[in-house]
Amino acid sequence: MNIKNIQVNHMTEPLGFDLSDLKIEFAVNSEKNVTLEKKLEIFVDDKSVYQTDWQAYTNNYFQPDLKLKPRTRYNFTINVRNTTENISASATSFFETGKMDEPFSAKWIGNNNKDIQNTLLKRNLELSKEVKSARIYMSGLGVYELNINDKKVGDELLAPGTTNYDKLIQVQTYDVTDSFTQGNNTIEISLGDGWYKGNLGFDGGKDKIYGDQQRAILELHLLYADGTEDIVNTDDQWLTTAGKITKSAIYYGEDLDDTIVPDNWVEASVLDYPIDTLADRLSLPLKIQEYLPAKELIHTPKDEQVIDFGQNNVGVIEFYNREPKGTKVTIQVGEILQKGNFYRDNLREARAAFTYISDGTNKWIRPHFTYYGYRYIKVSGNTQPLQLKDFRAAVVYSDMKMTGAIKTDNPEVNRLFENVQWSQKGNFFDVPTDCPQRDERLGWTGDAEIFSNTSAFNMNVYAFFKKYAKDMKVEQNSHNGMLTMYAPSLHVDEGGAAIWGDAATVIPWNMYSKYGDTAILKQNYSSMKGWVDWIHRNVEKSGTGLWTGSFQFGDWLSLDSENPAVPNGKTDEDFIASIYYYYSSSIVANTAKILGNEKDHKFYTDLCKDIKQNILKEYITETGRVAVDTQTAYALVLEFNLVPENLKSRVVADLVQRLKKDNDHLQTGFVGTPFLCQVLSENGQHELATKIFLNEDYPSWLYAVKLGATTIWERWNSVLSDGSMNPEGMNSLNHYSIGAIMEWAYKYVLGLHDQDNGYQTVYVEPKFDYRLKHISGHYDSSYGDLKIKYDLETDDNHTIALQIDVPYGQTVKLTLPRIGSSVNVDGQKVTDQVITLTNGHHEISYIPTSDYIGRYTIDSKLAAITADKELFDKIKSVTKELDMFNDPENVDRLGHMSIKEANMLFPFINIPTSEMEQINQILTSTPVLSEREAQDVSETV
Repeated sequence: MNIKNIQVNHMTEPLGFDLSDLKIEFAVNSEKNVTLEKKLEIFVDDKSVYQTDWQAYTNNYFQPDLKLKPRTRYNFTINVRNTTENISASATSFFETGKMDEPFSAKWIGNNNKDIQNTLLKRNLELSKEVKSARIYMSGLGVYELNINDKKVGDELLAPGTTNYDKLIQVQTYDVTDSFTQGNNTIEISLGDGWYKGNLGFDGGKDKIYGDQQRAILELHLLYADGTEDIVNTDDQWLTTAGKITKSAIYYGEDLDDTIVPDNWVEASVLDYPIDTLADRLSLPLKIQEYLPAKELIHTPKDEQVIDFGQNNVGVIEFYNREPKGTKVTIQVGEILQKGNFYRDNLREARAAFTYISDGTNKWIRPHFTYYGYRYIKVSGNTQPLQLKDFRAAVVYSDMKMTGAIKTDNPEVNRLFENVQWSQKGNFFDVPTDCPQRDERLGWTGDAEIFSNTSAFNMNVYAFFKKYAKDMKVEQNSHNGMLTMYAPSLHVDEGGAAIWGDAATVIPWNMYSKYGDTAILKQNYSSMKGWVDWIHRNVEKSGTGLWTGSFQFGDWLSLDSENPAVPNGKTDEDFIASIYYYYSSSIVANTAKILGNEKDHKFYTDLCKDIKQNILKEYITETGRVAVDTQTAYALVLEFNLVPENLKSRVVADLVQRLKKDNDHLQTGFVGTPFLCQVLSENGQHELATKIFLNEDYPSWLYAVKLGATTIWERWNSVLSDGSMNPEGMNSLNHYSIGAIMEWAYKYVLGLHDQDNGYQTVYVEPKFDYRLKHISGHYDSSYGDLKIKYDLETDDNHTIALQIDVPYGQTVKLTLPRIGSSVNVDGQKVTDQVITLTNGHHEISYIPTSDYIGRYTIDSKLAAITADKELFDKIKSVTKELDMFNDPENVDRLGHMSIKEANMLFPFINIPTSEMEQINQILTSTPVLSEREAQDVSETV
């Protein structure tokens, strides 16, 4: 038995972070399901400052009631034991506070020349004593790198991250004990424009949104071996000049001239900027998480040199310089080729390039103060032949652990899930951005809200969203409760739209629901209320009790709009807005109850009841008919339980009928897409949900996969079937929103459901389908890694076999479909409908009440039937009425119909009832072609 995966506020060994609402979690690795006790002790300089008694292990965390002090390292020990079996384990870790509320003694400094693109600040420091401990507390605007004795401190990029710098500037803490030596030392800060001063925004963007001068502030706290202390501040003893970066910005890219030797150092200016916006960091550091090698060197029809990395990714390009001094190499980036040539028009106004002037030294080179979204790079200006080994893609995203994955027996589905995760990596870049490549890269609130649940399966995102929730709170505080379209807002005041604004309530609530931690609710409770209250004030003006008459995005980029040029979709915008008004109000009511505010709980509960009644009165009849006949409308009614249980079947039936009219293909946009398959699977239509999910033609998730996508696209058809870019524009090829389908896969294919307790209790309720017979996946919560594997149709008895590995401290409540009289669990027969599993490896098998072999039905499409020659020949032996479908052109025109539909609609097809019964019998007794082909392969093997 041992203790592993110790987390403090969902981070590992956090240094200098905002550590309010302290929570320490840990996982126990134990083969035995023994009863344990737990204990925590916290130390400062080997002195105990907090400890618990031995207490029953009822969960895997501690919430110490400890008043933290600034700039203090807290070491702690976690102990667990079982006194009966004399088993015990312990582990140590630490956390360290930053400045907290302690004011800075340092001052902001910079260069008087505000036009410098790369301000350098330097201080020489003579140390006559041995250093025992050294910490730097600092920030820089726009972005910075810190070097001590010509070596970069840490592995973080683009610090201090992006915030509304008017209101919040994050402070980073560095342990630099090992960086200093006795004697002469040099501290150097290199600054770029970043999000603070560089060009950002639409239509060419704006410069200097938050400020016009690069600057930095730093405190170095030294503790010497003899016990004395010293503080070195940024002040007038620092020097400044211009560096080697001649221009950089987030959209622009970077120009780096290594022939420049910084000189003309002058005294730095002490700047009169406030320090009250400085605060301990919430941002997880941006780091290089992995490297992708260059896959192929392409010489295009236009005689371009293009390198393909094989994967659309986000970060920086690194290359090994072999060029003579003075050679200027230019690298441009792109996501796709067009007619075999380099393409970058979908980047719009973003230059997104890197130029490098060589100093003649062979070495690895990368840009410092920008980042790129790309799969391909075009290289020009080189004098030496390009070699693939000299190029690599440094993949950068916020420092989060991958926690979940799903694998099936369908390679295209697996690629889709990989694409979702790659788009999350690429866009979880300090804030959840919409896209990483063009002149946007903004923290769009709606995209983040839609995808937040999916993201929490894929990665440990609690700390990431706690920071983003603070960004939203900052903007709401400046807009009377209204949430801007994106956060940070870049001084753009527009906002207040449903879903986008509802991120203010939904994201904190989703994080609480996934991780069982109320800290984010406490941090954002006032702004969650503020959002609902802002809507309420607008609703009161309308007098309808519904949210009407405001600007809305609608079901953004849906496919059912009556005017294809309008991206808002057909679903009534006021209907969507009112439902989310109801949902956000219910979240605030529930949050008030959790936080113990009974007055607010009653107020918002009563408000919910009123909103729901107004929605029903306006949009839903007493018999359950929904006034808005769109896929998204039905999905929202079902997802948010707007009709009583006895009317759900009517809404489900109408949704199924709507889908039938749409040829069983989705038509949803940003709003409906996360819920469509979920409400189908939840309401007895999992087979239809799986069919929609597995569609390969447009519109579908696999359409992009079939065209070679390695990330999720913004539009369902950002690339047309011939490989050309959609002429409508707005074609990011790395946009995670419609990747929210992976939440459905986690919940209904893998079957993972939790109960607001951080996965201490997990309800595993898979819904099987013959088209996905082999499924495996995992979710690594704070308790450990829950692993699940399903295999259907493992023998002639149709046996289903399961393997489930449950970590210690977690309880799995397993409910299986088509369960018979008993299930074999670890060699024992179990008759419970809900099977309880505790830690360990479990082997489970059972024979379902009906098999998972796919067969044709009377509703099967003629295209599928005619493609199965053996089946079609059997049907033609019954009737000659379908001989017209021997012609492929007729199949192309009418193959979307079933035999039953064709017989009803066309006077030239007249199949008698007796023959229809024979055809139905043939269909229902014939396994679909893919099933028979799979069986043939199995028998051959």
